[in-house]
Amino acid sequence: MFARTVRMQLKPNSVPEFTLVVEKEVIPVLRKQQGFKDEITFVPSDGGKEAVAISLWEQKENAEAYSRGAYPELLKAMARVIDGTPQVQTSEVSNSTWHKIAAQ
Repeated sequence: MFARTVRMQLKPNSVPEFTLVVEKEVIPVLRKQQGFKDEITFVPSDGGKEAVAISLWEQKENAEAYSRGAYPELLKAMARVIDGTPQVQTSEVSNSTWHKIAAQ
């Protein structure tokens, strides 16, 4: 399993709208992507500005295809709630209790 971690700076007072954009625009697109498994999004509860989204994929190639295809369009939808360019990090998933993955 493979993960894409995206760190975004939110515009002031945009957490409710950010959450709505993820629910109504981002997740439906992710669900249509080959190899997509799960999306977990974290928003600040302390008035902070950084949100983090982690998407899980069956294979690295699935995440890479999403990065080249649908992701640039979703960034346009997110522009109204985020400042700057999100930082993207990719990783191999080594453990997950939810997805029953153990260290190899």
